[in-house]
Amino acid sequence: MENHLHNLTFAIHTLGCKVNACESEAIREQLLACGAVETSFDREADIYVVNTCTVTNIADRKSRQMLHRAKALSPNAVVLATGCYVQEHAKDHAEDPSVDVFVANRRKGEVAQVLNEVVGRLHNGESGPFFYTDDPKDPKAFEDLPPVHSGERTRAFVKVQDGCNQFCTYCIIPFARGRICSRPLCSVITEVKQLAAEGITEVVINGIHLSSYGLEGKSAAEQVALRPNEGEHPLLELVRNVSEVEGISRVRLGSLEPRILTEETVAGLAKIDKLCPQFHLSLQSGCDKTLAAMKRRYTTAEYEEVVRRLREHFPDPAITTDIIVGFPQESEEDFAESVSYVRKIGFAQVHVFPFSRRKGTVADRMDGQLTEAEKKRRAGIMIAAAEECKRAYRERQLGKPVNVLFEETAVIDGEGYYVGYSREYVPYAAKSDDCLSNRELTVTGVSMLSDGTVLAQ
Repeated sequence: MENHLHNLTFAIHTLGCKVNACESEAIREQLLACGAVETSFDREADIYVVNTCTVTNIADRKSRQMLHRAKALSPNAVVLATGCYVQEHAKDHAEDPSVDVFVANRRKGEVAQVLNEVVGRLHNGESGPFFYTDDPKDPKAFEDLPPVHSGERTRAFVKVQDGCNQFCTYCIIPFARGRICSRPLCSVITEVKQLAAEGITEVVINGIHLSSYGLEGKSAAEQVALRPNEGEHPLLELVRNVSEVEGISRVRLGSLEPRILTEETVAGLAKIDKLCPQFHLSLQSGCDKTLAAMKRRYTTAEYEEVVRRLREHFPDPAITTDIIVGFPQESEEDFAESVSYVRKIGFAQVHVFPFSRRKGTVADRMDGQLTEAEKKRRAGIMIAAAEECKRAYRERQLGKPVNVLFEETAVIDGEGYYVGYSREYVPYAAKSDDCLSNRELTVTGVSMLSDGTVLAQ
């Protein structure tokens, strides 16, 4: 087939999660391999790719805005939309003149092929929009994307899983991403070895529902319970194998369900020296009534037991989480209970989200919807409590020798620093006449800068 992409300029904009970021990098590699030339998204280009998100109404709005901005920047450009917003809403926007091509989530590995075909069809006088949104032939198969090169980075995200079978009442993602599927272990290790050869020292293992890794062959009950029928969890085996790759000094995990962290699994993880002791445990509410309404399948007591288990096996690990405020029927007392629970756990960081109604979910149809003003008020209170916890955690790090992987330069409070992260993902800043980028050094935190970064010496 003729290559229509050679020397065409392209720009990519990514919204949403780290999985989208991984997939955008793979799309970039596809286009570069075809001879296309990358430019920034704020410049005129021949092709714009917007990797969209639909996790909240705000994400929907931002997705539409970026698609419209691309067409406004260059009216004759080919604008391609992919991602979860497309998966859920493509047919609703078939008449949108801003979008020329719609591509399904699990066809991102075909983006260059699709664009080459579309450019050829446009040259032949056809008009869009063009839809590549049909399901893959095997919906349970993991889409192997092109390998991503590291460039000048020190950390790389490696996608190992897609889809979700949990169906929490507020979440549209199981519909947008489909059923769970996992990347073969050999494929993961091949990519990690390539990244290590290119100078990457830290890999972050992620997925749409990482805790479901390796469970697609299990029964529906086992999948929902996040438990294999026998033996250790496949994710533990994956982490072990990744940690054994020469050149990789750190392995970090993406978001986990607390239910996966049994005593056996935590004990196994604790034996992996390269594993970073930062655990993002999805919570969503510190109130049992709200958790039940969300269909989260654990209680606050069970969550607290997992945190205790982690702190028993790892010295002062960073426990981070997500919290939704203003869920339908969340009373003032329920909300106060959730705030109190956040303080009790003492999270290192909390991402706070006001509840966003998503058409097609159970929560969208629930009675007792709160006003946007009330959700915003509660978000402010929760954020303040979360900031207190974050500061307390970082202050505990002062005076301790820690291993920091420095990544880049930054200006903080008007001063230039090298900035990096500890194994607990606490940001550190240091002054040096030498280049510290992509170097791991043992430093000691002496104070905190105005943005919460720990000043190191």
